[in-house]
Amino acid sequence: MTNSVERATELKRELRTQLLRWFDRSKRDLPWRKSREPYGVWVSEIMLQQTQVERVVRYWTKFLAKFPTVKSLAAAPLEEVLGLWTGLGYYSRARNLHVAAQEIVARFEGELPDSVDALLTLPGFGRYTAGAVASIAFELEAPLVDGNVARVFSRLLELDGVPGEKAREAGLWAAAEVLVSGARPGDWNQALMELGATVCLPQNPLCLVCPVRASCKALASGRVDELPRPKKPPKRKRLELAVAVARRGDEVLLARREEKGLFGGLWELPGIELVLGATSDRALQKLLGKKAAIGPEFSVVERTLTHRELVMRLHPVALPKKLAAPPPGYLEWRWVPRAELAALGMSSATQGALAETTD
Repeated sequence: MTNSVERATELKRELRTQLLRWFDRSKRDLPWRKSREPYGVWVSEIMLQQTQVERVVRYWTKFLAKFPTVKSLAAAPLEEVLGLWTGLGYYSRARNLHVAAQEIVARFEGELPDSVDALLTLPGFGRYTAGAVASIAFELEAPLVDGNVARVFSRLLELDGVPGEKAREAGLWAAAEVLVSGARPGDWNQALMELGATVCLPQNPLCLVCPVRASCKALASGRVDELPRPKKPPKRKRLELAVAVARRGDEVLLARREEKGLFGGLWELPGIELVLGATSDRALQKLLGKKAAIGPEFSVVERTLTHRELVMRLHPVALPKKLAAPPPGYLEWRWVPRAELAALGMSSATQGALAETTD
């Protein structure tokens, strides 16, 4: 940590001058940058987590058109919020956004609080999100570190360590705190993230056009390609599901999950996790009851998620005309016309499974 603070202090003046000047000249024209309105900044930061900017532009514009204020978001049904989030993934972000909006209405009269400490009390606000909103929306000298900023600091300040290591993370945040102090903290934080996203890339960084290359210690020592050190990728768990495809004319049976865990609150084809040794048809029989007629598997849909390899085994199912209570793990289920599917919040895996059910 001492090295990171010393190096950040040493380079602070030239880094801030050069990087802010570059940002003014080269920043991308993004819709949430046209205003410092805190709500719009907050929504953009949540959407941008683990999602490419190009995709977020579409979603952010539609989301703000539907829910233009914190109060309108808080008053909306979660199902409607998840429907607009469909395709963005990481749906816990949308659930936290919705709950946080309700807390902001209840505790802060519908306005985001203008302090880091208060922001950190809201669902979905970690140290990064609180720093981003506080600095960009309220011009507070609040540091932030995301993947892009961590990479920029690792190279600029020549910081060793593997992502996730306690000492390395402490050093990054200490450097961020030193460098954010000064004029235009919101623009400074955005400039760092912009540099990491467009120039200081993970592979093949564009060092020749980097506005702060003269200050980069890793470039000077020939270590750009080895910093930051790679993190060992997580081992993905295999998740295998037996999935029921029940149709009634132009309608398909969908169920909405309980609002927790993977795919919480989303609509999907009813399914059950397969435990070791279980067959998918027997698992579905157990899930849906004796009156369900389970047909043979007709398709398999596979998806790679962040921490899981998802395998969905699709079976045709015939059910009694009158639906009983939804299966365990689901809040409700109903027949949905295909024309209405696009309005429901569902995962891309479910969308892929539904594509397999078309005639």
